[in-house]
Amino acid sequence: MSDSDAHLLIVDDDERIRGLLQKFLIRNGFLVTAARDAAHARRLLSGLDFDMIVLDVMMPGEDGISLTQGIRATSATPILLLTARSETEDRIKGLEAGADDYLAKPFEPKELLLRINAILRRMPEVKPEATAPKLLTLGDIRYDIERGEMWQGEDLVRLTATESQLMRIFSARPGEALSRANLVEELGRDKGQAQERAVDVQITRLRRKLEADPKQPRYLQTVRGAGYMLAPD
Repeated sequence: MSDSDAHLLIVDDDERIRGLLQKFLIRNGFLVTAARDAAHARRLLSGLDFDMIVLDVMMPGEDGISLTQGIRATSATPILLLTARSETEDRIKGLEAGADDYLAKPFEPKELLLRINAILRRMPEVKPEATAPKLLTLGDIRYDIERGEMWQGEDLVRLTATESQLMRIFSARPGEALSRANLVEELGRDKGQAQERAVDVQITRLRRKLEADPKQPRYLQTVRGAGYMLAPD
């Protein structure tokens, strides 16, 4: 996907911030639609497809965490949360709800732009032709390495942008333990303990889609003292 042709949904109850974000992102080549609250966003999402959602956490009525959970029930569209809270636990709650990344207010517009572009680059590209796709088998799950798609039987398993990137990283080195620090680097995130904890959250979410029993993982294993390892059949 070219970043410049992406359609973004901005959700923020502050009219001034909403307008500024919309103008800034349009100037940087995006198609932008804005919603004033969660209910407005749900109406837009019911009729339009978006490449990414930029979502304020603190809103009257339904907050951004709840809306993220609702979106994740049916969609893998990337979500970037905007939050005035700086505590690590609040950021973790956002990731657990299904967000791909977060940005604490106040922020520099250029940083928002960089994060949006980074998330969009992590989205798997749709390839029009497939010749002899390479598949990994993980129980009743099949992962198409070439397409970046995960299937359970005839059903396509929805993956977020971060989950897609993790699967690409692991599938490139099956049977090899990758440390949390290495995964943070591969994901293009800033180094630090908070980001390593965020990786743990993303691994937990991915296991829910891969494993029959996520608490006793068979395929996405924890290797003591070394990190995580994908162990296909």
